[in-house]
Amino acid sequence: MQVLVTGSHGFIGSALVQALDGAGHRVVRLVRSDPQRADEVRWDPGVGTIDAAPLEGLDAAVHLAGHPAAPHRWTAQHKARVLDSRVRGTHLLAETLARLKQPPATLVSASGIDYYGSRGNEILTESSSPGTGFMATVAQQWEEATQPAVDAGIRVCCIRSGLVFGSKGGLLPKLLIPFRLGFGGKLGTGRQYWPWIIIDDHIEAIMLLLESEASGAVNLTTPNPVQNAEFTRVAGTVLRRPTLATVPSPALRLALGTQMANELVLSSHRVIPERLLSQGFDFRFPELEQGLRYVLGKSD
Repeated sequence: MQVLVTGSHGFIGSALVQALDGAGHRVVRLVRSDPQRADEVRWDPGVGTIDAAPLEGLDAAVHLAGHPAAPHRWTAQHKARVLDSRVRGTHLLAETLARLKQPPATLVSASGIDYYGSRGNEILTESSSPGTGFMATVAQQWEEATQPAVDAGIRVCCIRSGLVFGSKGGLLPKLLIPFRLGFGGKLGTGRQYWPWIIIDDHIEAIMLLLESEASGAVNLTTPNPVQNAEFTRVAGTVLRRPTLATVPSPALRLALGTQMANELVLSSHRVIPERLLSQGFDFRFPELEQGLRYVLGKSD
């Protein structure tokens, strides 16, 4: 296949490109800077421009680009950038693909488990209703921005990713800093559910969706979300470090701002990947301890 990838230099994007190359597919990278290689095509979502001609004849596209919500404080300017980068960029890409003479058959577009909002112990699947809050609104508008591609008959999958754990990027290395220093501990009550997935499984799931017949929302998380207290216990066990500290919720809200703390750290998403499981997807790392040992190179 010939596959377009946005966000190809990011944590997930770079791993996906490596996997696509290894499987013999041809990758076209959509980049914001001037192209430096033959496989790069320029776009600028901020001003709404994209070089469409080189995109003719693609088999599929994977859209991963978007300004990160963390670790910046949630000022009005930052929140606007987070929303705009996802919605405007996705709409531009979907509209451009829809107008091609030879559009791709498939678009896999990033989204997030924030779609559901913080729901405590409620089990959430792809059929669950949308939630409330800033990040929930972002995810919902992010998915809606793919509509031009849907209208053009392109098969669209919106991947609602949980916390993607790997050793070379993403959130995990930052999360583990206090653990390595001996100050690891639960955040707030520790009862909030964290849906997670190891990077290898995340990439394999995207590869499956590129060639499956699935469309619509697909949760990219393991079947075993864990509460923060359990993550704390397992991380301490794997790293062989104490986990006696607790960061109270008020302290997190003071340090990060109330909205950011509530939605990114203290929120609870008990998400199950019902659609992946129905397709027989075989997780290599369904259990947290097994997954953390793999990415951290800790055999016992």
